[in-house]
Amino acid sequence: MIARRALLGSSAAFAAAASFGTAAKVAAHEWEEIPLWPGRPPGKGNVTGPEKLGGEGAGYGAVSNVSNPRMRVYRPNHPNGRAVVICGGGGYFRIQLWKESTEAAAPFADAQRAMKIVRTRAAEFGIRPDAIGIMGQSAGGHLAGFTALQPSRKLYDGADRFEATSARPDFAALLFPVVSLRKPFDTRTRKEIIGDKANRAAEDAWSLDTYAAKGAPPMILFSAADDPTTPPGHNIALFDALRGAGASVELHIFADGGHGWGLGTPDQTLSQWPALFATWLDTRMTGNK
Repeated sequence: MIARRALLGSSAAFAAAASFGTAAKVAAHEWEEIPLWPGRPPGKGNVTGPEKLGGEGAGYGAVSNVSNPRMRVYRPNHPNGRAVVICGGGGYFRIQLWKESTEAAAPFADAQRAMKIVRTRAAEFGIRPDAIGIMGQSAGGHLAGFTALQPSRKLYDGADRFEATSARPDFAALLFPVVSLRKPFDTRTRKEIIGDKANRAAEDAWSLDTYAAKGAPPMILFSAADDPTTPPGHNIALFDALRGAGASVELHIFADGGHGWGLGTPDQTLSQWPALFATWLDTRMTGNK
C-alpha cells in the first residue's frame, strides 16, 4: 500500500495540546517545516510536477501531488509539555489543510516517521517524549488510528537516529474518521486503498477495529449523527471493539455537523470538542497536566 503514498502526500502537522481549549487561540511562533525523509521517500510513487492547491468547492485548501512529504511544526508561546501530530483528511488522494490539519493545528509510513521525529526531538521542542499523541480527521482519522493501533508494523526501511524510537502515540483523537473499509460503508478511502472489488480479507486488513487491543493508546472519538460520508457507525464499530478488548476509549456523537467540520462554528454544539478533548486528556494523563 506504500505505492499509493504519493496520492495523498503528507503535510502532517504537530501542535502543542495547549492550543486546544475554550479560550482564544494561543498566540504561537511562526510555523516551520521539517522534511520527513532525508532523500527520496519510500514507496513506489513517482510524483512529478508542482504541488496542487484546491480552489473553490469540496477540495478548497487541499494539497495534492506532493513529492516532498513534510511536517509543519506549530509551537505555542506557552507549551505544556504535550504535542499532537495532526493528519488532515482528503480520502488518500489529497490532504485537507484548510479546514482540518492547519486549523486544528500522511500515508502510513509518513505518519510513523512523523511520530518518531517528534519523539526523538522532544527536548528540542520542549515536550515530553511520553506525552505525544496523534489526531486525524476523515481519511486522516483512518491514518491516525492505524498508526495508533499498528505502531510496530514495518512499513519501510530506515536506519537513521529517528528509527531508534517508538512510533506509538501516547493517546489518539479521531474526528469523523474512516474506520471500516467493509461494505456497506463506501468511502474514497476504501477505493484508494483496496479498490471497489476487494474481498473480505482485504477489508478486514485495513479496517481499524480489526486491530483493537487492550494495549491500544487511550482514544477519544468524535462523530456527527448526520455525517453522510463517515456516519457514526464507523466510530461505534471502533468504540465497541476497543471496549471489548479492554482498552480505554470515549465516544461523543453530536446531533448535527455533517462531515469535515474542523473546529466547528460557535452556534454548533460540536464546537465544544476541543474543550472536551482537553478535559479528557487531563484525565488520561494525570502526571502531565
